[in-house]
Amino acid sequence: MNVQIRPWQSLDPIVGRAISPVLRDVADEITEAIAATIPEYRQPMDGEFGRGVRDAIEVTLRQFLEQLGHPAAGERPGREVYLALGRGEFRAGRGLDSLQAAYRIGARIAWRRISEAAIAAGLEASTVALLAESIFAYIDEISAESVEGYASVQAASAGERSRARQAFVRLIVAGELDAAEAEERAAAAGWPLPRQLAAIAVEHRDGERVAAIVGEGAIGARVDDLVCVLVGDPQAPGRIERIRVALDGRLAVIGRSVPWERASESFARAAACARLAREGLLPRAGPLVAQEHLAALALHADPALLEELAAERLEPLAALTPAAAARLEETLLAWLRHQGAVAAVAAELHVHPQTVRYRLARLRERFGDALDDPDARFDLELTLRARAMRGSGSY
Repeated sequence: MNVQIRPWQSLDPIVGRAISPVLRDVADEITEAIAATIPEYRQPMDGEFGRGVRDAIEVTLRQFLEQLGHPAAGERPGREVYLALGRGEFRAGRGLDSLQAAYRIGARIAWRRISEAAIAAGLEASTVALLAESIFAYIDEISAESVEGYASVQAASAGERSRARQAFVRLIVAGELDAAEAEERAAAAGWPLPRQLAAIAVEHRDGERVAAIVGEGAIGARVDDLVCVLVGDPQAPGRIERIRVALDGRLAVIGRSVPWERASESFARAAACARLAREGLLPRAGPLVAQEHLAALALHADPALLEELAAERLEPLAALTPAAAARLEETLLAWLRHQGAVAAVAAELHVHPQTVRYRLARLRERFGDALDDPDARFDLELTLRARAMRGSGSY
């Protein structure tokens, strides 16, 4: 097994005894330099925080001297201290730049003062050189531990925030939050609760990734078999168009703009459109806008009901072959759509008008007076439009 050899482990412990008398002064100088040089630490250094920093610096220096010439078995002593320093920087709302700068200042001052003491003690040049390498390697190591501590708490915080955001999305589109709960959960998710929002249903697995693609302060989570992305203030100038561009080519549906209390309504409508697109009843390449497809939503809201209506209204064609029934259904739908205009029906079907008249005569034979009944005509057109959208003879 390879054991890490640190440069200070090769130094004679006598070096520590030569340097120890200056450590308190070195700690004082480093503390003063940090306070004078790094703006983020200037104010805190006046109180208890400053005293704690100064004591920590002296402890760090003494730990360094205690390890001279002693091979470390496993973890280096004091590691938890530097992990905690990194975690503390994150919790204080600071980045790592200030702490890293403090380490660099400490390394320079420590080397200058300690090398002076080493030379004054008559240590050989090779020992002084190894001492220099040891100081900077030691600072690099504790600095890396602080980065590790910072990253660990940052990752934990990001995980908690991610879970809070996803839970918020699922709860709000389920309609399970009252005003107070919504405000509280929105704050925990770091998402200002808007007066108006739109829910976007997207065929994807990763809600946060889609939200990042959408931008616009979006927040997203997986809801059932789709991703739900919430966007605040969707009626802002150009916002819907920017969302369209961001999601271009994806199976995505932008729901209706609603007050946040009705987020479930917006997502339900968008999700219903997305599922119709999956079935080929709406275009897959989006994004679509749910409000532009209300007729399709209404038409396919209850497939079982449409099937029952078709069985009843199209019963006169049941005895025909599938091909013959399909031709007459196509002609009947065109005739209903064009309100009996034979020429328009012929143009749509790319057949001769006489062919249309022949087919209409056959339809009259089978449907009789139903073709003159407004309610029957409505039912027939509804059924035939749904059948045409599905592109088959069943629902």
